[in-house]
Amino acid sequence: MSDDLFDKLPATSAAEAYDGSAIEVLEGLEPVRRRPGMYIGGTDERALHHLAAEVLDNAMDEAVAGHANRIEVLLEEGNRLTISDNGRGIPVDEHPKYPGKSALEVILTTLHSGGKFSGKAYATSGGLHGVGVSVVNALSSLTRVEVARNKELYAQEFSRGNPTTKLMKVGNAPNRRGTQVTFIPDTEIFGEDAKFKPARLFRLVRSKAYLFAGVEIRWKCEPSLASDDVPAEAVFQFPGGLADHLAEQVSGRECVTSVPFAGRQDFPLGPDGEEMGRVEWAIAWPLWSDGSYSWYCNTIPTPDGGTHEQGLRAALTKGIRAFADLIGQKKAKDIAPEDMITGSEIMLSVFIRDPQFQSQTKDRLTSPEAARMVEAAVRDHFDHFLTDNMERGKALLGAVMERMDERLRRKAEREVKRKTATNARKLRLPGKLTDCSGEGSGETELFIVEGDSAGGSAKQARDRKTQAILPIRGKILNVASATADKIRANQEIADLALALGCGMRKDCNPDALRYDRVIIMTDADVDGAHIATLLMTFFFQEMPELVRRGHLYLAQPPLYRLTSGSTSAYAKDDAHRAELEATKFKGKKVEVGRFKGLGEMNPQQLRETTMAPATRSLIRITLPPEYEGRAAVKDLVDRLMGRDPAQRFMFIQNRASEIDPELIDA
Repeated sequence: MSDDLFDKLPATSAAEAYDGSAIEVLEGLEPVRRRPGMYIGGTDERALHHLAAEVLDNAMDEAVAGHANRIEVLLEEGNRLTISDNGRGIPVDEHPKYPGKSALEVILTTLHSGGKFSGKAYATSGGLHGVGVSVVNALSSLTRVEVARNKELYAQEFSRGNPTTKLMKVGNAPNRRGTQVTFIPDTEIFGEDAKFKPARLFRLVRSKAYLFAGVEIRWKCEPSLASDDVPAEAVFQFPGGLADHLAEQVSGRECVTSVPFAGRQDFPLGPDGEEMGRVEWAIAWPLWSDGSYSWYCNTIPTPDGGTHEQGLRAALTKGIRAFADLIGQKKAKDIAPEDMITGSEIMLSVFIRDPQFQSQTKDRLTSPEAARMVEAAVRDHFDHFLTDNMERGKALLGAVMERMDERLRRKAEREVKRKTATNARKLRLPGKLTDCSGEGSGETELFIVEGDSAGGSAKQARDRKTQAILPIRGKILNVASATADKIRANQEIADLALALGCGMRKDCNPDALRYDRVIIMTDADVDGAHIATLLMTFFFQEMPELVRRGHLYLAQPPLYRLTSGSTSAYAKDDAHRAELEATKFKGKKVEVGRFKGLGEMNPQQLRETTMAPATRSLIRITLPPEYEGRAAVKDLVDRLMGRDPAQRFMFIQNRASEIDPELIDA
């Protein structure tokens, strides 16, 4: 380094001197209050609820270790949360390293203190950072800890990490044991408006009960904090563990396999074999789903997955490949882990000793042994799941290979794009679209289907060569009352436009439409009619020429199934039902079934009544060619779907006398 470089540096004044006095040493829990993001990931709502999770995890550790079987959670006004267990209770005797201080005070006021480092107190626990309850104490304006041990009750209070009272013996407790922690998050850290969300806490508490079948968790909150989704009191205990949780999550949805793949495997944690770890899993493959994945280690959620997730992916992939080889399906060698889990509902929970996480917030598990344990535990069970019922195994293999084919097709498209010399933009398709393979004038159709369940049935009922399926979630955006920016930002509309390929508004080119017919297929009820209306409004406003040319249709699914003996018929509405009863079934006893939605129809019924060209009926939606006709339609759309609700109210008032009271009662 040359001397002239030093000449160019500015002179340092005495006031700016950088010496030993400038070095600041933070003691106790002050680092937590200065930099809470290092310990709980920030000061937002998620971080606030992380405090509750830390205390609840300590109680769960007592239960998993076999020392507690009941946990109670109480949310009170004033953002006051109390969590208690009937475990052993935090030790209250003097700590040998800190004379004059109880072990309880050391745990509450000292980072990296606790009973989880040596493995003597807990075989498995929610981490070895040793900062959980001390961080809660540091970031709370009030913390009160009560401990019942040896039939005596002790208590101590803290504020912002510092004790405000000594450890006190407050009475006898002949029928009580365990630890109770009450705390109020500090508004200096989280802000005046930061409040626990009862619904979020309620879900957290319930999920913990699913994760350990041997614990009973009692939830209670002030009546003023209760709601339709959050009761004032509840008791959770689930003997089936994750299998119960998954059954609730996929309830009512049709899946590739009639039963989920669920199980549990215990394994020794050490050479003595006295202490046991555990792998528990529950997996379902809905016919149409975006998928959801829940990963846990020692009851701690790890939303970013980690090594236990890697072990499960490996077990499932190797298992399905082995099954394919068993039945002679050679193409299955290309199956990848994402083909197995995409769109699936997965819950995986492991209990291991000394877990290692990526950070204090424990979002990702990094313990390498977890991958080996999970793969070893799951693989054998999965092999039996596939081979015990060959039809079930073949059904799952078929669904997985369909995803594999789609993945490989997209990969090939990307390869072509990279190798193409021109800059022509290749066609992109939304992930929810199940495309058809056929080409040619007058043969291809896109069914826009209401909901995942109906999408799954339609996918099975379709003609793969000519019929494509695009599910949408419920009621799409009402474009007649939305701004252009909001329309452009809407994902459902973006997916629909991408699937059609013809552009919108001034860029709409019907000649570029990828399908000959676009068919709106919704439930035969009021909600279905509303969704169909929103979609027709979309096409009228955004792609009017497509409608004018007659590409848009409405499917006509039946509302009733009438059966008498071996004879069945379908009725599209009440009038059609009455007609069939008076003609086809005249004088016969008729059993009438009402379809609540497309998802209740099996694929064969849906194909026969609504999708097969030979037996279905469609309504074509068109626009008048003349300008006056177009203006009249626009006026009607604006009045019924526009931003002025008074127009809709007037329309209803003017036609109230036309409503049939019997239909209202029905």
